[in-house]
Parts: sequence; structure tokens; C-alpha cells
Amino acid sequence: MAVLTLRIENMHCGACVRRVTAALNRLPGTQAEEVRVGSARVATTAPPAQLQEALSSAGFPAQVESATP
Repeated sequence: MAVLTLRIENMHCGACVRRVTAALNRLPGTQAEEVRVGSARVATTAPPAQLQEALSSAGFPAQVESATP
């Protein structure tokens, strides 16, 4: 399982953090390990593009900052 660090736009408060966490955790094989305003660390078997698509659909465009196998 890869661990990705994401930079996430439009996150400004605790409610945003909860929405991002829920969007990530809905993806099979994905667990949001740490979500903070503006960033997230995610353990996942999903392709990064799938994570970015799910977050973008939720209103939070994201970029992968780093990935470790």
C-alpha cells in the first residue's frame, strides 16, 4: 500500500476536513491517516488520479506532493 501526501485546495475549516476525510475513505483500499487544513496523508491502493478525481468531485482539487511505496 502506497502512502501519499496530498496538497488540497479549498480546505478552510473542520467541516472541510470531515468532507475530505469522508471522500477519501469512500474509495476502496483507501484510509485517510491524517487530514489537516490544506493537506492529507493517505494510505491507499487506489491510483493517485482516482483520489484526485474523488476530491475534485467533492470540491477540493488536490495535487500529489509525495508518494512512498
